Amino acid sequence: MAFLSFFFVFLLTFLPLSTSLTSSPYHSPTILPQNYQKMVKSFKIYTYPPLETLSFDSKVESLFYFSLIRSNFITQNPEEAHLFFIPFAFHSDLSTKSAARVVRDYRTDFIYWNRTLGADHFFLSCSGVGHGSDRNVVELKKNSVQISCFPTTPGLFIPHKDVSLPPLANVHAPAQAPGRKSTSYLGYVRYNWVKESSLVEQLLADPDILVDSEPSDQLAYEERLAVSKFCLFEYGPEIMVIGEAMSFGCVPVMITDRPIQDMPLMDLLMWQRIAVFVGTSGGAKEIKRVLGRVVVEEYEDMRESAAVASKHFVWNQTPQPFDAFHMVMYQLWLRRHTIRYAEREWA
Repeated sequence: MAFLSFFFVFLLTFLPLSTSLTSSPYHSPTILPQNYQKMVKSFKIYTYPPLETLSFDSKVESLFYFSLIRSNFITQNPEEAHLFFIPFAFHSDLSTKSAARVVRDYRTDFIYWNRTLGADHFFLSCSGVGHGSDRNVVELKKNSVQISCFPTTPGLFIPHKDVSLPPLANVHAPAQAPGRKSTSYLGYVRYNWVKESSLVEQLLADPDILVDSEPSDQLAYEERLAVSKFCLFEYGPEIMVIGEAMSFGCVPVMITDRPIQDMPLMDLLMWQRIAVFVGTSGGAKEIKRVLGRVVVEEYEDMRESAAVASKHFVWNQTPQPFDAFHMVMYQLWLRRHTIRYAEREWA
């Protein structure tokens, strides 16, 4: 009975009443609330003692770290832990020698690393840890879960193992109603969101696309998100504001010529139901053709899905159910069953 009440509250809070399960943004909409409840009740993390005073590269890393160590997920008993956290700031300028030293110190002082060769461990690194020949770096990179900032550094993120943090959003729209959205523009893009110069010129010349060529105040920015069907991003650092666009029901359009494998919350969300992915080769004409097809076939479902999913991009100083912190923890919880590697000799 308690679970049914929890599930009903979840549906009312996170799924629009007009959204059927077939258009839900979630991989497993019926299983998620049950799994989430299990995670909150049972998931345990043991954190090693810090080797130094921590100073992270980004605010979102710090927010995740302090949310974690103050949470009920932390246990003082390593024998009941599902995962082990390495409390070390793996900065972009950290040498592989330093990374190797960190792992070596923990594997020497504790028994837990050697039981799985680091497969039940995770660490924070906004930029990602590079490759190296040292045994400790190899195991850290290959086996441990790396939590990175989004978008991640090319080549330093392993899909299906690593996790990217939902970026911080500066604005949050009121809850989106299931009804149709009143729009004035097909697409909205800020000038610095697209780097490819010829594409920028094509977008500027198109009356259906609103391009902010000069910085605007926050209110005007929010209004433009609200009156646009789509928000266009070229994959890169500017895509960090994706959560803001989604909260206003502005369907993200990812302009990229390669598969994106580091989207936030990929274990939770079906991004093909939330965002449009299109290449650059056809220019603005091809982008408009794709968006026109989406408007006809699936825009309303995508808009609602994006607005629902945006709730999981909210970072709170004090974490709240189903927010960004808890959804990152949920992805870690899904990785709690690790392979117990056999010890082996290294050359």
